[in-house]
Amino acid sequence: MIDRPLIVPIFITQAGCPHRCLFCNGSKITGEERAFWTEERFRAEVEKYLGRPHRKRSARQIAFYGGNFTGLDETEQRRLLRFAKRYIDGGLIDSLRVSTRPDYIQPRALETLQAHGVATVEIGAQSMDDGVLEKSFRGHTSEDVAAAVSMLKSAGFETGVHLMAGLPGDSVEGFHRTVEAVIDLRPDTVRIHPTLVFEGTGLAELFRSGRYTPLSVKDAVELCKYALIGFTRAGIPVIRLGLQTTTEMKAVGSVLAGPCHPAFRCLVEGELFRDMAFHLASRMAVGGGTEPLVFSMSPRDLSNFLGLRGCNLERIRAQCGRDIAYDTDSLMTRGVLALSFGGKTVERRIGDLHRRGSRET
Repeated sequence: MIDRPLIVPIFITQAGCPHRCLFCNGSKITGEERAFWTEERFRAEVEKYLGRPHRKRSARQIAFYGGNFTGLDETEQRRLLRFAKRYIDGGLIDSLRVSTRPDYIQPRALETLQAHGVATVEIGAQSMDDGVLEKSFRGHTSEDVAAAVSMLKSAGFETGVHLMAGLPGDSVEGFHRTVEAVIDLRPDTVRIHPTLVFEGTGLAELFRSGRYTPLSVKDAVELCKYALIGFTRAGIPVIRLGLQTTTEMKAVGSVLAGPCHPAFRCLVEGELFRDMAFHLASRMAVGGGTEPLVFSMSPRDLSNFLGLRGCNLERIRAQCGRDIAYDTDSLMTRGVLALSFGGKTVERRIGDLHRRGSRET
């Protein structure tokens, strides 16, 4: 697990976007209506956020989210970047982060970003299947994604890739291929969220007409389990699973359908920890008896081991036929589960789990 920077988000909702993607209602996703960032408004937003109590982080970044940053007019890019760079020059912020489209990565744009302290560029890839991209009106190809990541890495940027599960025309196998293709690109980080049907989008029209069926929560969890195992094994951190719930998303009628869950990552990681517990118990060949199974994990993984509302404990007890005990160890790495039984201790990592339907044997 990486020590993620403290992010100060600045939303430029749909600014710089050449068109509207099938699934996109930017204001619902970001919780921000598109508005012009004056220097005064920018300063108030950043200083408000920096003034809040935060868990200590090794670095701080201002991030431009919700639009296509390098698609903005260059004068507007420079204006916003100058606002942010003043906080770097003042020692309050370490670097900047932007999100953008893969087909808007050009050498001149990268020179502008580098000159103003941008260290991280996140690419909205969504899929590596050209048919899926076309059906979502993305306007770029998988080759554009690969070329953008390569150019960014060559220029020394930290690179992130954003993926979506359950897009129109996608399949389990297609999403698996997307995961494998992104692993081959070796980005520094990945974000994944399952597709939701927002009111006011083209996808909403498809849903209402019966031409689009969203993922169930169960199916979305299975797809993201596969992805999280694969990226973890490859050493590529998944820094977000699921959309952060905004006030706009909570409004009645905002999200029409889809696997919307306020603790989606907890669902995914909870199932992975339960899978690891089952595997460890099987490896120990535990049978009937009274000696409890003692599991250990990082304190930050305790909620994942327990599952939502403690649902994992009962299922592990039922599966293993024994009582369960658990403790936390601050020296353990996140994503690792240990089982002590019969004088022996064995460990399992998320990246060690088998990925159903993977190309591995």
